[in-house]
Amino acid sequence: MSEHKDFLKIPKNRIIALAVLDVMSVLIASFAALYIRYDFKIMSIEEVYLQRWEQMLPWLIILTLIIYAGWKLYKSVWRYASATELLNIIFATTTTALTQFVLFEALQRSMPKSYYILFWFIMTVLTCGVRFSYRVLRLINSKRRAWGHEDSINVLLIGAGAAGNAILKEIESSQYVNLNVKCIVDDSPGCHGKFMRGVPIIGGRDKIADAVGEYSIDEIILAIPSVSNQIKREFIEICKETGCKLRTLPGMYQLINGDVSIAKLKDVDIEDLLGRDPIRTNLDEVMGYVSGKVIMVTGGGGSIGSELCRQIASHNPKQLIIVDIYENNAYDIQQELKRKYPKLNLEVLIASVRNTKRINNIFETYRPNVVYHAAAHKHVPLMEVSPNEAIKNNVFGTYKTAQAAAKYGVERFVLISTDKAVNPTNIMGASKRMCEMVIQMMNQKSDTNFVAVRFGNVLGSNGSVIPLFKQQIAAGGPVTVTDPNIIRYFMTIPEAVSLVLQAGAYAKGGEIFVLDMGEPVKIVDLATNLIKLSGYKPGEDIEIKFTGLRPGEKMYEELLMSEEGLQKTDNKMIFIGKPIDFDVDVFEQQLLQLQEDAKNENTEDIRKRVKEIVSTYQYGEEA
Repeated sequence: MSEHKDFLKIPKNRIIALAVLDVMSVLIASFAALYIRYDFKIMSIEEVYLQRWEQMLPWLIILTLIIYAGWKLYKSVWRYASATELLNIIFATTTTALTQFVLFEALQRSMPKSYYILFWFIMTVLTCGVRFSYRVLRLINSKRRAWGHEDSINVLLIGAGAAGNAILKEIESSQYVNLNVKCIVDDSPGCHGKFMRGVPIIGGRDKIADAVGEYSIDEIILAIPSVSNQIKREFIEICKETGCKLRTLPGMYQLINGDVSIAKLKDVDIEDLLGRDPIRTNLDEVMGYVSGKVIMVTGGGGSIGSELCRQIASHNPKQLIIVDIYENNAYDIQQELKRKYPKLNLEVLIASVRNTKRINNIFETYRPNVVYHAAAHKHVPLMEVSPNEAIKNNVFGTYKTAQAAAKYGVERFVLISTDKAVNPTNIMGASKRMCEMVIQMMNQKSDTNFVAVRFGNVLGSNGSVIPLFKQQIAAGGPVTVTDPNIIRYFMTIPEAVSLVLQAGAYAKGGEIFVLDMGEPVKIVDLATNLIKLSGYKPGEDIEIKFTGLRPGEKMYEELLMSEEGLQKTDNKMIFIGKPIDFDVDVFEQQLLQLQEDAKNENTEDIRKRVKEIVSTYQYGEEA
């Protein structure tokens, strides 16, 4: 019934046109078979066979139309015809020829044996010609438009594999894509000098620079999702010096799922140039303590929080509870998870971690087994202007959430911390150091395992430099960098979340987990590379402007305090910093006084109080 409905939806004009052409094909193929059989001499054809041909022709036409309809030759979208449609044509013409033989013999209207073979061959050729002609004409028209269209973009494609073939196929078949692939580069020498879908494969990576000039390339597409990150970075390093815009497929899973298309291409991000391979996480360890558990993520709508929710959702939790004060962020991640994981037991709650009653009520109601505390104010310049808010939200939001976790028997509590907590020169970093101290204190006072995870800047997160640089480049510049010598450690959002999840597996209580993030990166190098990857020349097309360090900003960040040592874990990229001892009772009293100070608006008083608690905190003239 559904097939009948689909058939009715197909344009009638197209069905009629194909049927008429098929009738003409039967006429030509059946007569041509006799004509060829008798050595291309009409007068040599025996009269009896001409009479049988005339008598059986109407039945042969009806038979052919019925068989063709049965093989869906009137339902296929021929502009996207492929090997599947070709096989259907062969099966249809074979069935027609065999059925014709059986019918003719049964009615004692037999023809010469070679007639049936010739009829099958000619009918197959004619049917293919009719069906595939639309695609051929469409391809010719596409090439004609690309050659004569001033707005077409000349493309160099890197990768002569399955992904590259899929990209080429879509460019050929789509009338809405104005890309003109001029040449292909691939490191495999076996394909050099050959063609893929009519496009020459000119050589390996050493040909990229020459090809850009020879073929007037505007854009380079990196279609090599299966290669290692190291090889991909090597290609990007070469390509970014050409002045062409770069786009790439995000990863190998697009190729595995057959999800390769122009729409899936993304601009090459600066994270593709990080000087190390991605962090690998032992998923079995993660599954062991996430699967079947009630998991809560505070700040679940933020950059880190939302990625935590995505990865936790894929590990079969008993229930996932997202807590966030910002309803738009919470709504976005809620809809995404509902769409991707329809069977997930998901609860999204709007709440502030400052609100003691609300937080306690949530813990009492849902009784989470594991809590990831990502809720925090994190923007350094904004917190410098409003230090009291940083203390209220970061320090006491963490304290209240940790107290609720201890009260209601949470097994593990994982705090998201930052490298800015080390020898802090800004109130945000100092507040996060106090959060770590809260975790250490609570670990001593309860059965819950409290740990902190400390990492550097996260590429692509809200407020990070990459989105800012991209906005500035899109606006024509300038790209602003505070100082030519400022450096930072960087990691990607998935890496950060992998670390957090792994830390939860290693947690025994009181640890501060630290990631080996490789070598720090100069911010001015990030800006320069991102301008090049966008197809512009730094200093000419886009200016880089130095604005000076902002209040509370360091020239470089540290991941460990000098007093802390490093202890290895099973993951060679993750270390445990030895906690610094402090008087828990004194700290608890200091928190009470700090809470009163935070209610006032005297920012200097709050900074002095923070300095008393975090001795490594430097501000003002000290910084």
